[in-house]
Amino acid sequence: MEQFKRLLRKLFFPKPWMTLLSIPVAAVLLIYTFAGGHKEDWIAIPAYVFSAYSLSLVCARVGLLSGHAKEDAQLIIDKVPLAHRYFSDVSFKLHISLYLSLGLNVIYAVMKFTFGLRYHSVWFGTLAVYYFLLAVMRFLLLHHANRKGFGTDRIGELQSYRLCGMILMVMNISLTGVVVLVIRKNEGFQYAGYLIYIMAMYAFYNIITAVMNVVKYRKYRSPVMSAAKVVSLAATLVSMLSLETAMLTQFGSTDSEQSRRIMTACTGAGVCTMILAMAVYMIYHATRELKYARMEEAK
Repeated sequence: MEQFKRLLRKLFFPKPWMTLLSIPVAAVLLIYTFAGGHKEDWIAIPAYVFSAYSLSLVCARVGLLSGHAKEDAQLIIDKVPLAHRYFSDVSFKLHISLYLSLGLNVIYAVMKFTFGLRYHSVWFGTLAVYYFLLAVMRFLLLHHANRKGFGTDRIGELQSYRLCGMILMVMNISLTGVVVLVIRKNEGFQYAGYLIYIMAMYAFYNIITAVMNVVKYRKYRSPVMSAAKVVSLAATLVSMLSLETAMLTQFGSTDSEQSRRIMTACTGAGVCTMILAMAVYMIYHATRELKYARMEEAK
């Protein structure tokens, strides 16, 4: 068994110069195969296999380096009290997250409302309502967290959790209005230049992080923590919808207007349905848990 482990280590963690050398060799083999028109020749299979092996070596080396970098970063973080508290204290980290997200939501709501008044746009007005409701939810959660903290007042947290579910249902009406506007006018969000690629990466990062956080924060059994992450997920779903309309607007052709409408309608319906389902679950779950919590308190 030990010999097998050593063999695997030699195969996937060779000396650094061997990993670096494999990159240009793999590149030459692939260029020769594809650019030289040898995709059907015998050389193609060794080229594919060696390229996959080279990629594995690079990924393994990056993973090893990132592990060392993480350890070095942790040593630096431990020396800064505020940074150490942020990464080790979940309650403090969530407080900071709520403050930042609340500030961003207020800025977005004011911007959209201003644009709505200036350009007489129902579009911007509807988005302003959406971001305003997001800000209201985060303010309520932050207000409760500042007064009671997390996980100390279960009944109060469940009431805030249920209230957020109710607000989410109202938000869904606003979101449905945005989707209807996009479909009827066949318009979408637009980003200047290469900004759309940055927004795409940011949106995909947010959706992955939001889903992970919804699952991760459930273990703390704090409804306010869970509500904060559900709100983030709802916001991220809308950003994905905005990204899709922007990409269809920027890269779609004028001959595909009907396809754009269908795609936007399907995605919009999916996002609205997911947010509605989250809202219904929050209301139902909080109402049921409140009943049990009050019965326990009455004993």
